[in-house]
Amino acid sequence: MTPLGAKIRELRTKRGVSLKEMASELAVSSAYLSALEHGKRGKPTWFMVQRIIAYFNVIWDEAEEIQRLAELSDPKVTIETSGMDPKATELANQLALKIGGLSPDSLGHLLHQLRVVAAKDGV
Repeated sequence: MTPLGAKIRELRTKRGVSLKEMASELAVSSAYLSALEHGKRGKPTWFMVQRIIAYFNVIWDEAEEIQRLAELSDPKVTIETSGMDPKATELANQLALKIGGLSPDSLGHLLHQLRVVAAKDGV
């Protein structure tokens, strides 16, 4: 599941909306919406993200969060490390090899650490 998919499911559950109902309102198939939630589809278009925001009738911070999550929800990421420090290439490859075996707690810890060091380095 992608970050956007988790948010969509959370909003649907809170509002008591079925996948089929939401798909019908967005004029997409329930198969597409399910695949979007489960990370089986790529990042949605800007237009689709705006339709999701309008569907849930969210504003300001929550709308911005949905847009941010959509940007972070590409399930097929490519990392280009040519020209970088060799440690960047090793990190990218180690992550690719091991991410599937990491627990949710370990993933959360790594994500937090990345945010901390990125902020420290001004990235």
